[in-house]
Amino acid sequence: MTATTFSRLTLVIFLLTTTVSATASAQQSVIRPTSHPVSFQLSDTAQSETPVAAGQSYFDSSCNQSACSESGLFGKGLIKRSDHAFDDFISPMTNPIFFEDPRALTEARAIFMQHKVPLAAGSGDVQVYAVQLRARLSENVSLIATKDGYIKSTNPLVDDGWADLAMGLKFNLIRNVAQQRLLSGGFTFELPTGEADPLQGNGDGELNLFLNGGAQLGCNSHWVTATGFRLPMNTTDESQSIYWSNHFDYRVRRGIYLLSELNWFHWTKSGQDGPIPGIEGLDLINLGSPGVAGNDILTGAAGIKFKPGNRSEIGVAFEFPLTEREDIIDNRLTVDCIFRY
Repeated sequence: MTATTFSRLTLVIFLLTTTVSATASAQQSVIRPTSHPVSFQLSDTAQSETPVAAGQSYFDSSCNQSACSESGLFGKGLIKRSDHAFDDFISPMTNPIFFEDPRALTEARAIFMQHKVPLAAGSGDVQVYAVQLRARLSENVSLIATKDGYIKSTNPLVDDGWADLAMGLKFNLIRNVAQQRLLSGGFTFELPTGEADPLQGNGDGELNLFLNGGAQLGCNSHWVTATGFRLPMNTTDESQSIYWSNHFDYRVRRGIYLLSELNWFHWTKSGQDGPIPGIEGLDLINLGSPGVAGNDILTGAAGIKFKPGNRSEIGVAFEFPLTEREDIIDNRLTVDCIFRY
C-alpha cells in the first residue's frame, strides 16, 4: 500500500464518519451527579474530574490540585480512573473487536461468543473466549487492547487455537457533559500472532482506523455509533473492508437496559488466498478471500444489559444477518461482563 493510498484512506474515514447529533434534552432531564447542571473538566495535568459551571468550556477551568494528586490504579499514576461523567451510557455488544465505546475507560471486559456457521461455509459452531483491556492514560488518551483469546470450533475449516492480538490508542475529540455527547477517534493494529488452525496469523498485520461517538437521547435512551477502515498490510492474504455499527438502548428502570444494534460490513478489496471464494469472515477472521469486493452484509442484534453499579456491566445479545448474504454468520450469541475502575 503506497503512502498516497494510505493518506487518502485516512482522509476518507473522517469524511465518511457519522455526525454525532441528537435533539438536546432540557437540562433538568439529564442525569447529573449533583442537583445543579455541571460539566467536568480535566486540564492537561489533571487526573480526575473537576466540576465547572454549566456552559463553561471544557478546556477553560484550571487544574484542581486534589485531582492532580490522584495516585491511579494500583497506586500508580500511569493508569487513570474512568471518565464517570457519562455513567448512564452502556457499552455496545456486537462487532466487539471494532465497535469501540467512545468513552475514556479503564476496564477489563470478558467476552464469550457462540457463533453458528451457515451450511455454505461448512456449518458447525465456533466459540470464542476473550478478555479486552482498556486503560485511560490521560485526560483524552486511552490504551485499548481489543482482540485476543481462544477459539474452539466444530466447523471443518476452523480448528481450535489462539487468536491474533490487537491493540492501539483512542483519543477523545469532543466531550460535552451538559448535553451528554462524545466523539472519539483512534486506531488499532492487529498482529499476526495467532495460530493457523483457527485461521489466524495470516498476512502482515491489519490497521484499523476508526471514529466513534455517542449521545443521550431524551432522558432514558442513548445512541452509540462507530465507523472504520480495516487496512491489511498484505492485501494478498487479507481483504480490505469498511464497517459502520450503531447501538441504541433504552433504560427501562435503574440498572436495566434493552438494546438493539446494527452492523454493516462492506468489502472494498478482495484478497487472493482465502479458502472460500466469495465469502469473508466479518469481524473475527479476515480470510483474504477472492471475489468479495463490493459485497455487503448487514446484521441486527437485540439484547439486555444489567448495571449493578457504575463500575460493572453484564450483557447478553443475539445477532443474526438481515441481508440474504450471510457469509460465515447464521447467528451469534454474545455475553460480556465488564469490571470498570
